[in-house]
Amino acid sequence: MGVRRSFRFLLRPTARQAAALAACLEDHRQLYNAALEHRRTAYAKAGVTVRYGDQSAELKHIRADDLDGQGRWSAGSQQQTLRRLDKAFAAFFRRIKKGAKPGYPRFKGRGWFDTVEWPATKNGATWDSQPHEPVTRVYLLGIGHVRVHQHRRVKGRVKTIAVKREGSRWFVVLSCDEVPARPLPATGVVAGIDLGVASLVTTSDGHHIDNRRHLAACAGRLASAQRDLARKKRGSRRRRKAVARVAALHAKVRRQRVDGAHKAALALVGGYDVIVHEDLRIIHMTRSASGTIDAPGRNVAAKSGLNRSILDAGWGVFLTILAHKAESAGRELIAVDPRNTSRTCSRCGHCAKENRLTQAAFACTACGHTGHADVNAATNILRAGLALRDAAEAA
Repeated sequence: MGVRRSFRFLLRPTARQAAALAACLEDHRQLYNAALEHRRTAYAKAGVTVRYGDQSAELKHIRADDLDGQGRWSAGSQQQTLRRLDKAFAAFFRRIKKGAKPGYPRFKGRGWFDTVEWPATKNGATWDSQPHEPVTRVYLLGIGHVRVHQHRRVKGRVKTIAVKREGSRWFVVLSCDEVPARPLPATGVVAGIDLGVASLVTTSDGHHIDNRRHLAACAGRLASAQRDLARKKRGSRRRRKAVARVAALHAKVRRQRVDGAHKAALALVGGYDVIVHEDLRIIHMTRSASGTIDAPGRNVAAKSGLNRSILDAGWGVFLTILAHKAESAGRELIAVDPRNTSRTCSRCGHCAKENRLTQAAFACTACGHTGHADVNAATNILRAGLALRDAAEAA
């Protein structure tokens, strides 16, 4: 049974191709904003709901009236941009039904629209990879055959081709169906994992995976770059260079964090058949404690520092990558309720706030059991996960 996977490669466009890619992004950004304005105006003035099908049908006329602009790009990529807006509205209405913060779709300013997607079936984009050719290229209508730095083999059937801009770099992302899974041999070992700030991962059998704190390591250079940016005049060429420098530093931190998450997840799926983790709501955990003018928060500076450390650790990125690798390797991943896992004694089950002496030390006030706090929490997580699995099998 195959799975769906994405393959991301660095593009090596010529100067002319890079200019064409930038023009392509800009035209698709304008199309997105025009489609959003169309929906807003139609509903505000006439109470009419405009849907994807209506806007897609108008593409033919838009392209015919603007041959040197919208008409030079693939209709398939423009339909994907309209689908992107449709998905934003679908998510907006879904959040309203759930009673969450709605988040109405926004207009995309310059620098906030960096991806264009094509269907990979005769509609403006073709993946030209050949197994025995030394150079790989991707064909994009209006841009040409762009050289690709392909560092690994693409598997499965390419469904969509996307081009993404990150700073001064360009990437191609291939979304593939029917990618063969690669199940690993059984180890007979299970583990619970506790995510933390001191260690990224602590397992129930006592292993620790370090948290490299990439953002903290780069904080000095980032602060210097941001101070330099603040001194530049808006709209100037020097300010654009300063913005690019800050963006490049953040991009480097992001790449380091993703690389570390891949290595940590690979180690876990290689060593354990069943992995149990906490079902964390990171967006709630990192919510600001500043409060309001009438009800100001407490320990705001400490909470701000904790939020920064949690986000620097990249728990969300790690759990997403772990889920993908576990699925491909045939491992079982179980998420459990995180409440009181760090306060409960893994030996006697006594739960009290006083059990957690420090960040690293655990001492049960009932039975006297002592140990590393994260290992104790990981043991509780494993026990809860196995109980959840047994209950599901019994049902």
